[in-house]
Amino acid sequence: MATAVRICICGDEGTGKSSLIATFVKDTFVSNKIQAVLPQITIPPTPGHENVTTTLVDTSARPQDRTTLRREIRKCTVIMLVYSDHYSYERVALFWMPYFRSLGVNVPVVLCANKSDLTGDGNTAQVLEEEMLPVMAEFREIDSCIRTSAKEGRNVVEVFWLCQKAVTHPIAPLYDHKESQLKPACVDALRRVFYLCDRDQDGYLNDKEMHDFQAKSFDKPLLPGELENIKAVVSKAVPACDISKGLDLQCFLQLNKLYAEKGRHETIWIILRKHHYTDSLSLEDGFLQPKLDVPEYASTELSPAGYRFFMDLFLIFDKDNDGGLNDQELAALFAPTPGLPPSWVETSFPSSTVRNEAGHITLQGWLAQWSMTTFLEPKTTLEYLAYLGFEGPNARDSTTAALKITKPRKRRRRPGRVDRNVVLCYILGSSASGKSTLLNAFLNRPFDALYHPTIKPRRAVNSVELGGGKQCYLILEELGELEPAILENQAKLDACDLICYAYDSSDPDSFSHIVELRKRYPQLDELPAIYTALKADCDKTTQRSELQPDAYTAALNMSAPLHVSVTWHSISELFVALAEAATNPSTAFPKTEEAPDRTSLYMALGATTCAALAAFMIWRRSTSSM
Repeated sequence: MATAVRICICGDEGTGKSSLIATFVKDTFVSNKIQAVLPQITIPPTPGHENVTTTLVDTSARPQDRTTLRREIRKCTVIMLVYSDHYSYERVALFWMPYFRSLGVNVPVVLCANKSDLTGDGNTAQVLEEEMLPVMAEFREIDSCIRTSAKEGRNVVEVFWLCQKAVTHPIAPLYDHKESQLKPACVDALRRVFYLCDRDQDGYLNDKEMHDFQAKSFDKPLLPGELENIKAVVSKAVPACDISKGLDLQCFLQLNKLYAEKGRHETIWIILRKHHYTDSLSLEDGFLQPKLDVPEYASTELSPAGYRFFMDLFLIFDKDNDGGLNDQELAALFAPTPGLPPSWVETSFPSSTVRNEAGHITLQGWLAQWSMTTFLEPKTTLEYLAYLGFEGPNARDSTTAALKITKPRKRRRRPGRVDRNVVLCYILGSSASGKSTLLNAFLNRPFDALYHPTIKPRRAVNSVELGGGKQCYLILEELGELEPAILENQAKLDACDLICYAYDSSDPDSFSHIVELRKRYPQLDELPAIYTALKADCDKTTQRSELQPDAYTAALNMSAPLHVSVTWHSISELFVALAEAATNPSTAFPKTEEAPDRTSLYMALGATTCAALAAFMIWRRSTSSM
């Protein structure tokens, strides 16, 4: 919301512009003659009210002051246009409004019919209908109109209040007077608000949800009888609305349309701003992208609150309770967002994670997909948490409460587990070595003997159960034709937890690719690695390499390659081995000759020395006593 309002008071000479300002400031009519143009007046924010500073700028309509008038009009945020008789009224449409347009300003105008004490009170409706409404219909930039009297103090405060509200709570972004409808951007914003408040996603705001909506939006509960009054108003406006279950989306939109039509658009703004909308009806940048500092060598994961939020979302939108989200359910879930995250679309979601037999993402796959997104693109997760309405345990928590940052992983060779529940493993190997088939097996997909070359990088994510019942999420990625670019990117290598060198044990030229790869990119030696011989169900062949795989890994003091086949049930053991190596990286580096542990020897010698010294002291004491 704007925190500074600059009101430019315009109009013909003698319409009472300066008198309105003087009466407003002094709270009484100044009968003495005042100067033709008052100096600029700044009114600080009123304690207990909105934090808005208001500046009043008086102007002159004389031709010689036109330069100053143009400058002030271009600087203002709202124009108060004053007229007081038939001549000055005619000038509103013939001169003033076209003049404002010629200056290219795009600010609201409040039309003020001053000196109403001279025309009496009995014809207010007639003045509104005959004078103001035709002008408002012709010039849509006129936000509101009002009759005032500086002499009698009638509506003086109100006209300046209307000017302030035209800036802080503008009607233009919300309502189209010509069409008598809420504008599309406003409808979209209110639709998202309705979605977030409909906790059970049954399409209705029941009484409890309405009370929660009131408390969140206005920081106060509904008074007894207020909810019934709201329902009665909506039923009267839209007889077709069935409010027995609560307010549906159309009823909710109709209620807000009534607020706009009755000049209560401030209520709509309060609702939207409580839900983090800006004056342009877009979500606040700071709400979508809160500050998140991730130290070097650290990673981001979902916190327990984040996992709980995404789990609850899945369960709410799985309307048919089949354990998967079909296309319609996914569309309903992502309705308040711009759609699927771009990275999901690029990776052909949901093919990147676990699906059921019907091809619909399961709860396991849903949580795995968000775990991967949070690891690779934490800003995307934060943005979608905001769109989807995440609220932390405390009211003031931002969406960062759904994330946690792991401890920096600086020394991979240090013994012990790393503090990570999500790990990334690059699968490197020659073409047709079985990398894609390995990723399919990781996602429990049936074996397909047809070869499909990988062009773009492809990822697969699933949960893996480690020893002791601990679970982690393993991301497997084959790099496709971008392999050279990724392996030359140090930041990409720093993010990787493990390298899996995979070769086809039935192809004599497959292992040599790994040897050449390690020579071309020596920086790979700084990453933990596991060697894997795929297609072990086929006949093993001698590799055309200086050293055979077992001898090659032995020369590196590494473990021998694991021989696996995606057609074997034991393939799951490979994924466990990869996850164990990624979470305990020191075990996947070349083994070094360790010095013998002499701790026990030193302790034994120390104990023997102490015992001998004690015996000597006892002997000395016994001989001296004799």
